Amino acid sequence: MAAMKTIEIRTAIPGPRSQELLERGSEAIAGPLQVYLPIFAAEARNATITDVDGNVFVDFAGGVGVCNVGHCHPRVVEAIQEQAATFVHTDFTVVPYGGYVELAERIGSLAPISGPTRGAFFNSGAEAVENAVKIARLVTGRPAVIAFESAFHGRTMLAMTMTSKVVPYKTGMGPFAPEVYRAPFPNEYRGVSADEALAAIEEMFVTHVAPSQVAAIVFEPQLGEGGFVPAPLEFVEGLRAICDREGILLVADEVQTGFGRTGRMFAMEHYAIEPDLMIVAKSIAAGLPLSGVVGKAELMDAPHSGAIGGTFIGNPVALAAALAVLDVFADEDLVARAGTIGDTIRSRLLDA
Repeated sequence: MAAMKTIEIRTAIPGPRSQELLERGSEAIAGPLQVYLPIFAAEARNATITDVDGNVFVDFAGGVGVCNVGHCHPRVVEAIQEQAATFVHTDFTVVPYGGYVELAERIGSLAPISGPTRGAFFNSGAEAVENAVKIARLVTGRPAVIAFESAFHGRTMLAMTMTSKVVPYKTGMGPFAPEVYRAPFPNEYRGVSADEALAAIEEMFVTHVAPSQVAAIVFEPQLGEGGFVPAPLEFVEGLRAICDREGILLVADEVQTGFGRTGRMFAMEHYAIEPDLMIVAKSIAAGLPLSGVVGKAELMDAPHSGAIGGTFIGNPVALAAALAVLDVFADEDLVARAGTIGDTIRSRLLDA
């Protein structure tokens, strides 16, 4: 049986039509929006993108970790079309709709958090990060947040402050949000053990911020932009112990790690450690803007009425896409498939 050919290169890269659009864009689009690839998409299906010049590429970016069910999955497209033909927007806090309730139920049942949960939806990962911090501050009555070296949490002001990369995200952007403290993330490749990272937090409580002032410790179970470094089990166990001891909320930022990307639906399942709050986004709606915070019911219900919200949070079309994404994950067993593919790639790399 002949091997299937996926990649097709028909022109120089960029091709003439992409080159034309690049030149037009340079005259119309703000310069800071740096384009990484000099091609313009015409069509995307499954794991491939076809550009306007007819070149076909395997898409290893996936919209920056967004298209975990593939581009234009038929069930997701159908759900989007059906909802868009019914109604596009009301603002859930003005006129609610059932899709919001259903997604909160389903995400809550999948989240690695025992007991009753509550969910709230937003537009972007950064917005969900900021709302998780708001909830933690309102629950605890404390101002401070601890984040980690090499972390990425977004580009809005508080999320950008929590992000640990100056260029390009923070250059010239100060002053930054107050009461954000940064601790080392365990990274054996850089000589930082889990014990040393935990000891640094204990030292921080003496030298930088009293634990009684810390509302939340926010961490990625696996660094995203920081090099795809998984947190060691003993580190996550240590964070949970510190938070329990000091009355701090443990917040897992699963924006990049959620929806099967680590061979589990959520990366926290690798640890059997429960966060208090969990942040989700990216692949939740297969490319439509949607994010969320899911957490223990008593914590999510604690803030005063109106403390979180927004005009477009939980847009009904994005919610319909998200519900279809969950159906695809269940019916096609994508979490198990991710684990199988991961094992295959890992074994081949180790044998290389």
